[in-house]
Amino acid sequence: MAAAEEDELRPPRLPELFETSKQLLDEVEGAAEPTGSRRIQEKVLKGLELLNTAAEMISQLDLFSPNEDLEEIASTDLKYLMLPAFQGALTLKQVNASKRLDHLQWAREHFLNYLTQCQNYHVAEFELPKTKNNSAENNTAGSSMAYPNLIAMASQRQAKIQRYKQKKEMEQRLSALKSAVESGEADDERVREYHLLHLRRWIGISLEEIESIDQEITILRGKDSSKEASTSHSSREDRPPMKPFILTRNAAQAKVFGAGYPSLASMTVNDWYEQHRKFGALPDQGIAKQTSAEVKRAGRQQEDEEQKEEEDGKRTLQQAREWDDWKDTHPRGYGNRQNMG
Repeated sequence: MAAAEEDELRPPRLPELFETSKQLLDEVEGAAEPTGSRRIQEKVLKGLELLNTAAEMISQLDLFSPNEDLEEIASTDLKYLMLPAFQGALTLKQVNASKRLDHLQWAREHFLNYLTQCQNYHVAEFELPKTKNNSAENNTAGSSMAYPNLIAMASQRQAKIQRYKQKKEMEQRLSALKSAVESGEADDERVREYHLLHLRRWIGISLEEIESIDQEITILRGKDSSKEASTSHSSREDRPPMKPFILTRNAAQAKVFGAGYPSLASMTVNDWYEQHRKFGALPDQGIAKQTSAEVKRAGRQQEDEEQKEEEDGKRTLQQAREWDDWKDTHPRGYGNRQNMG
């Protein structure tokens, strides 16, 4: 009983912290329920708390030194290099929308710390992502270019393909070594290879996550800037319209010469229209409406004109027919007998 109570009271050791936080990360990534659920978020917070405690313990123990090489680190201690990567992965799983930008920046910092540490120990050959200062300089330099750097885009694509192939190969090798290492049957060489493969696998994951984080940060900052622009635009629309004014040298000149043109606008077009409509001075209001008698008289005149046109048409047709009949009974030259030879 006393030994059990002492085990409960003593603080957790570094291997226990690492394994528990790794298990929580695996459960969060492999969970079928939504990441925003309460149970998953509790695991995320618990894992981050354990990882922070483990990072403080590593710092107190001076487990790693920038003056030593990768070969000088013990095989059982290599796995603790992955703590910043685990911190970045769990930080991305937080779902507080109001702090999303802060979470992205913290996760990027964790991943970048892990990559920097791996590059210092020459765990693998890769290029570090650009920091804020480097990215700002490259953006200003790239903005002056008219076309994107197609060579850089092609090299990035090739690097992604290469990382994907290496990831598949490492996963196959890890699955082959996992059972022997976890059971304690593997020798020191295989244990070292197992942890180095995990380090290289997380290098590829960190590079991909940083690329996704940079894209999401750009989108979030663009949304914030658009909101600020819309807010400033709405505030300008709420302002009352300014009254027209005249720029003159002095008040006397303004009284004598005026504005330099006939007059300033004193009302809008709609105000002018309403004022003239009230006085009945609009064009459609000035036309007198016809009475019923005038309408009848106009109708009769139109009917008389139509009847007269019809009679004229009949008379013209009758004359044409009579002329045709006369030509049938009187051949050409009829009655012209004086000039006959």
